[in-house]
Amino acid sequence: MRPLTPPDRPSRLKLFLKRQKQLVRPLAGVLVLAALGGAAYRALQLPSMQARLAPLQTRLLGANALRVTAINIEGAQLTDEAAIRRALAISVGDPVLSFSVSGARDRLNALPFIDHVTVARHLSGEIDVSIVERPPYAVWQHQGHFTLIDRQGQPVPDQGANGKDAQAFTKLPLVVGEGANETATALIETVALEPELKARVTAAVRVSNRRWNLTLRDGTTILLPEGEETAAIHRLAQLNTTTQLLDRPVAFIDMRLPDRLTIRERPAPANDAQPGKDTQAEADMQAGAETTHPAADTPPGTPAARHPVAAPMGEGPAHAAHAPAKAVQKKAPEDTQNE
Repeated sequence: MRPLTPPDRPSRLKLFLKRQKQLVRPLAGVLVLAALGGAAYRALQLPSMQARLAPLQTRLLGANALRVTAINIEGAQLTDEAAIRRALAISVGDPVLSFSVSGARDRLNALPFIDHVTVARHLSGEIDVSIVERPPYAVWQHQGHFTLIDRQGQPVPDQGANGKDAQAFTKLPLVVGEGANETATALIETVALEPELKARVTAAVRVSNRRWNLTLRDGTTILLPEGEETAAIHRLAQLNTTTQLLDRPVAFIDMRLPDRLTIRERPAPANDAQPGKDTQAEADMQAGAETTHPAADTPPGTPAARHPVAAPMGEGPAHAAHAPAKAVQKKAPEDTQNE
């Protein structure tokens, strides 16, 4: 038979509470202190309380030796440094403890071309700013609007760029037309390989979202073949090196046909005509006749190979975006008929 439990023995719950009693009192004290701290913090956030404490804060910060000794900025290639310093809202010599890291970060992220930024404050007095920019790759003209785009053709917000930002804007290539933003990278990179031609190009126009026309600074239009832009650009560069073709008064160079290069020259000024030399060649020149050239490396008796055209992207969308923009829209007559 089991022995009976003595009636005066305490229950298990009472034994547990008795053992934990020494921990309950400190825990209660911590909760009380947390409540008082939260109430004090909320009270300090009141405008009236901040106004009362402002003079004391000013005296404490003024007497503090912790001041900003240097502001280090890294990664700013497109963004104006003056705009960065305005966004930081602090200067060398100001109290370092009055600098808001989160506020400066938010203001910097709102600047043009900035993807994200890291701001660090050190008690030594230094403030480090590391900027990662999302640089625009080109300017896209579409339906009368100009948009900065990256290498993938996605819009890059300029957020009212000015100063150094606007100068960077003017150095970007200009691409025009439906779908030009999505296919411009390959063309721009190819054109960049031919520096002499690149200096002449102000814009690249996407035609029917299939192929490209290049507009030069003198108004010449280069009609590139569909899908063969790279070869055409390099061959035109070689042709220009040997014949200085792009220095001539040419209205357009049609390279769309694979077996020939068609050139239309501009009409000569009327006062340049010389009496007594009314030859057919001069008449064709006056009328803006087309001239078809076989490829330079084609053997006699074989069909002429087409000279691919090289056109560098111009360095100046801002100036190309206005005056050249109208010229960019124009097609050669043959372009309209064949497409």
